[in-house]
Amino acid sequence: MEKRDKGSSPMATMMTSRDENEDVENTTRTAETMLRLVPMALCVSALVVMLKNTQTNDYGSLSYSDLGAFRYLVHVNGICAGYSLLSAVIVAMPRASTMPRAWTFFLLDQVLTYVILAAGTVSTEVLYLASKGDTTITWSEACVSFGGFCHRALISIVITFVVVICYAALSLLSSYKLFSKYDSPVLTYPGKGIEIATFHG
Repeated sequence: MEKRDKGSSPMATMMTSRDENEDVENTTRTAETMLRLVPMALCVSALVVMLKNTQTNDYGSLSYSDLGAFRYLVHVNGICAGYSLLSAVIVAMPRASTMPRAWTFFLLDQVLTYVILAAGTVSTEVLYLASKGDTTITWSEACVSFGGFCHRALISIVITFVVVICYAALSLLSSYKLFSKYDSPVLTYPGKGIEIATFHG
């Protein structure tokens, strides 16, 4: 009689497949957790740099709070930092991803991506006006007199745009995790009894 190879039994194959799936899930969960923690650190950095952005010289005093766009940048970075931390904690928990949870992450990631992008864009426009000036709206070249202030504002804005890139990646990831839960649509050809999936997972 031939000896049966235990390693090729259906039970062993199922256990191996299950272990591989768990390893993939753990790796994916860790990667997503880190991807959500990175923008938190960046948001805090951009927020702190802008909060400390005040300069006083012979021409007067200028602070980030004097400009609405920079105040908005600070508030948005604070909100995104809090959301990034909370979402990272939730993702790190070894729980099955449900449809409501996938939809929640998808919507919030999308909204915050556009919110942080708007903050960076508006602040960039204000910094450009402060650097170049605009005679039509009587906006002087403030960076000539407050170079340190503009330099710190630029650092904060650059960090904010790095956050935008991180959130764009998170939006793609949450989109994939959401829509991969849906079955492939099937095309049916009348009279032929043929059903073909339009795409395969």
